[in-house]
Amino acid sequence: MIFSAHEMAPADVYHTLTQIIIPRPVAWVLSPNDEAGDSLNLAPFSFFNAVCSDPPVLMLSIGTKADGTLKDSCRNLLERKRCVIHIGSEEQVQAISDTARELAFGDSELELTGQELVEFQGVGMKRLQGAPIAMACSLHQHIEVGNKPQHLLLVEVEQFWIDDAVCYRDDKGRTRVDADKVRPLARLGGSEYARLGEVFRVVRR
Repeated sequence: MIFSAHEMAPADVYHTLTQIIIPRPVAWVLSPNDEAGDSLNLAPFSFFNAVCSDPPVLMLSIGTKADGTLKDSCRNLLERKRCVIHIGSEEQVQAISDTARELAFGDSELELTGQELVEFQGVGMKRLQGAPIAMACSLHQHIEVGNKPQHLLLVEVEQFWIDDAVCYRDDKGRTRVDADKVRPLARLGGSEYARLGEVFRVVRR
């Protein structure tokens, strides 16, 4: 089958892209609604990946709400320049899905899903308890892409936190993350998600 992107409605293009660009990692983003950080927003995004290692920069691509206004995570990052990105595990899939709901600004996804926070040492924000990986980030660059537009947010990782239970030191002294223990969630199309499945290695020739 052949489809011309130029002849497709934007919603159909989105529907197609999210079914063929798979699996996608899920960024579970905690961001402050106010300067004091007393009110927090929590939302998942699967238009997400790493784009640079020096400095460590991640990409979040965030659309708009149904009424065309900025999504809360985007608004918070543009205004307060900071967030904590979590890599959730498959056991957290229901909470991750529930935090995708479009709530009124200031309404708490944390209360909705019963998520608890713990101290993130050396960081001015807290992190989610139970998520195996957290990254404290600051806004690096904002780029508007497309017709709506879509907001491409590049964020720089300032501090990594990895649960000791999912990482170890290899024979070269490097920290290795055990993907089988992280059990990361993968996003597919529609309401579909996937588990990691079998992990295997390819020997370089």
